[in-house]
Amino acid sequence: MGFDTLNEPIPEEPVDPNADLSSVLPLTAEIRDGRLWIGGVDMVELAREAGTALYVMDEDQIRHQLREFRKWTTYHWKDVETVYAAKAFTCKEMCRVVHDEGCMILCASGGELAIALAAGVPASRVQCHGNNKTPAEIREAVEARVDRIVADSLLELERISSAAVEAGVKQPVLLRITPGIKPDTHGYIQTGQEDSKFGFGLNHGLAMEAAKRACELPGIDFAGLHMHIGSQIFALQSYTKAIEVMVEFMAEVQRETDCPVRDLDVGGGIGIKYGLADEPSTIEDFGKIVVDGIKHECERHGLAVPRILIEPGRAVVANAGVTLYTVGTMKDVPGIRTYVAIDGGMTDNIRPALYGARYECLVANKADQPRTQVVTIAGKHCETGDLIAKDVPIQDVETGDILAVCATGAYCRSMASNYNQQVRPGVVFVRDGEWRFVVRRETYDDLMRCDVG
Repeated sequence: MGFDTLNEPIPEEPVDPNADLSSVLPLTAEIRDGRLWIGGVDMVELAREAGTALYVMDEDQIRHQLREFRKWTTYHWKDVETVYAAKAFTCKEMCRVVHDEGCMILCASGGELAIALAAGVPASRVQCHGNNKTPAEIREAVEARVDRIVADSLLELERISSAAVEAGVKQPVLLRITPGIKPDTHGYIQTGQEDSKFGFGLNHGLAMEAAKRACELPGIDFAGLHMHIGSQIFALQSYTKAIEVMVEFMAEVQRETDCPVRDLDVGGGIGIKYGLADEPSTIEDFGKIVVDGIKHECERHGLAVPRILIEPGRAVVANAGVTLYTVGTMKDVPGIRTYVAIDGGMTDNIRPALYGARYECLVANKADQPRTQVVTIAGKHCETGDLIAKDVPIQDVETGDILAVCATGAYCRSMASNYNQQVRPGVVFVRDGEWRFVVRRETYDDLMRCDVG
């Protein structure tokens, strides 16, 4: 994986220069007068006005995806909550959109919780998880009275109990269970297999020990179980098997503790379309397999169907986003490849270097032209592996062109860094022909804001 074999010839793969990119672009994307438009906004003019590098998010698509998850899960069972995983992308405006669409927010840190609360989201519509919450983060969540804290270890249970007792409250808790399912996805984003840093394993009795302890500890309201088997999952049968395991464990917990399992959180992880060859499952299929699967297993075990929670993140925002860059230098290595350098790179999109992720690209000011040139998109940072896309087809490209990289709405801004003291790009939401910054571009002053020298 990754770009560790750079000195190779361009692969002999057929490229369709007229391939339709609509399946990886935002819903409102269109080509007008040879240019890429999203949300009724000309991406070329936006790049010139707002500057590059720039994250652009289609607000209509974000809202559409949230509505689709709610529609196709509650269609099968009324008591289902869509809990947006803020780690994919968050800011105050994103939290407001999620809350406005009737969804909850899942926070993986105290910082994400602080942003959600600052956005005006009620704590009763927020959940918190993570494998090593600090005592301070636990106190913040308990004192805010969040809907659920997902406990990841026995030590966390003790800490939640202490914080709740001190605050004089009863804190609802879910236990994160690793069901032993290893989905077909990148090893770094598999989370539900037995050998995982996350959660309580089933095979050695730790999960049952945690359930019994959660039922006994003061200040803790044992609400149910949580799982998350991985990310970017295309094969939904992984969920089917995990649900069988989890509902069977639900039955065991209720037999051995007399504590009802009121919630079952199946996590997220549904895959999205990064490349034209990707064939992810639909939200409709996801809703049917997950919700009907839980209902069927509960009936088989004679259990009441619990409140069901799902945690989409990437599937909400990934295809809603594009990143705009300005093309700088170009270099041809005869017989090897042509490098096209942009005014960004691994600081605003680490995924190619980290996971070997692949993206589709187009020249926004030549969007109606065929993608006949095969190039490698290189970032501006001092790393050989700083490549956004290797050997990808794009239109005939020149210095000064505006390059759009598709499906960058998830895990790009949220994993961005200041390596080489590069300022992080701003984030723009587009809708109905208007655009607005929801996160401003950083400045050099921002880079030195915490510097005490």
